[in-house]
Amino acid sequence: MNRAWLPELLALAVLLVIALIIGWTAGDVGLWLFIAVALYLVWQLVNLHRVEHWLRRGRRFSAPRAWGVWRILIEEIYQRRRRERERKREFTQLLREIRESTAAMPDGVVLMNHLGEIRWLNQTAGRLLQLRVLQDVGQRLPNLVRHPDFIRYLNGRNYAEPVEFALPSERGLHLSLRIVPYGEDQQLLLVRDSTRLHRLEQMRREFVANASHELRSPLTVMSGYLESMSEDAALRAVWAKPLQAMRQQTTRMTAIVSDLLELSRLETEPREAAYASVDVASLARRIREAALSLGQGPADITLEIDGDLQLLGAERELYSAFSNLVFNAMKYTPADGRVSVSWAADADGAAFAVSDTGIGIPAAHIPRLTERFYRVNKSRDRDSGGTGLGLAIVKHVLQHHGARLKIESEPGRGSRFTCRFSPERVARRGGQPASG
Repeated sequence: MNRAWLPELLALAVLLVIALIIGWTAGDVGLWLFIAVALYLVWQLVNLHRVEHWLRRGRRFSAPRAWGVWRILIEEIYQRRRRERERKREFTQLLREIRESTAAMPDGVVLMNHLGEIRWLNQTAGRLLQLRVLQDVGQRLPNLVRHPDFIRYLNGRNYAEPVEFALPSERGLHLSLRIVPYGEDQQLLLVRDSTRLHRLEQMRREFVANASHELRSPLTVMSGYLESMSEDAALRAVWAKPLQAMRQQTTRMTAIVSDLLELSRLETEPREAAYASVDVASLARRIREAALSLGQGPADITLEIDGDLQLLGAERELYSAFSNLVFNAMKYTPADGRVSVSWAADADGAAFAVSDTGIGIPAAHIPRLTERFYRVNKSRDRDSGGTGLGLAIVKHVLQHHGARLKIESEPGRGSRFTCRFSPERVARRGGQPASG
């Protein structure tokens, strides 16, 4: 038992003893015991009222003086309230520092709830998104930032990558926005000015396109002269090997220039491809014939194609992407291996897959395969005539079609490259919807 109860019980005992003595003397013990208990209860009610009055009035009034259990209770409440005030002061100071540091950030920050309503934003976000820092709090951000790319990104609920777009204004700003979910259905929007990076990227694209165009003409001239020299019997007898090596390198350079021009075109054209109907079965047969004519890999390619399933997109781009996957499979699969191509609908839309039993790819290289000029085995790729741009082209084509590339591979057991297309990009012949 707490020591504070001993004085309380002692006081009650003394009061009852006095009541017993007076009641025995007066000849009415019950009445005086009732009076004693009533007085004790009144005293407790008075203390309870004083404590309640102190708690209701707050810290502006000092704690009331009390005795016994009430003194211990008031001291405990006082200490707890003081610790609470200290924690609140520390929390307020921390919150002020966070807001000040966030306001000083070069990037914009917007706090939103699950409805997209703005709870707070810093000055940078207001400047970049043309929002009013005070007046727009409480408004829904989709009603204030109406760019289609941002609305699509917000409704898509896939925030793994940021969304980039140009503001429809004379400022020429390009923004990069990314949503980071946190807490219970809360969202943090990070806004970055990517104008400088966009201009540098545009300069790079223009340089690559211009350099590729400038290289194409001299390469064509060199190829013509080398072909003529190769047909001269006198020169061929002495310069056969050098001429063959030069023709191989010229052919390889021409392929690199062509791929660079294709990449430049894919990067500068609108992101979303048209929704024209593409006969994937016919496309696959054409790619199969072209791949077999290379004279590399197995003697045949297995086709498992749903002939009624159509793909809505740009046929030229799709041929470029699919042929790159098939040509790579033939290039890195031995003659006694197998290469298969499949096209079928499933629950998530449809998938075009290229499988082989070739040399395979170590897991550490898979995340970087779609980078420009990235090679797993540089010497082998050069010998095989690869440009290192094929999978980069595949990635950009799939981005144009809202698709994604999945790579599965194991060294010594082969690889599988799967292009997954969303349901709105596939349909049956006659306009019927596709189903898995």
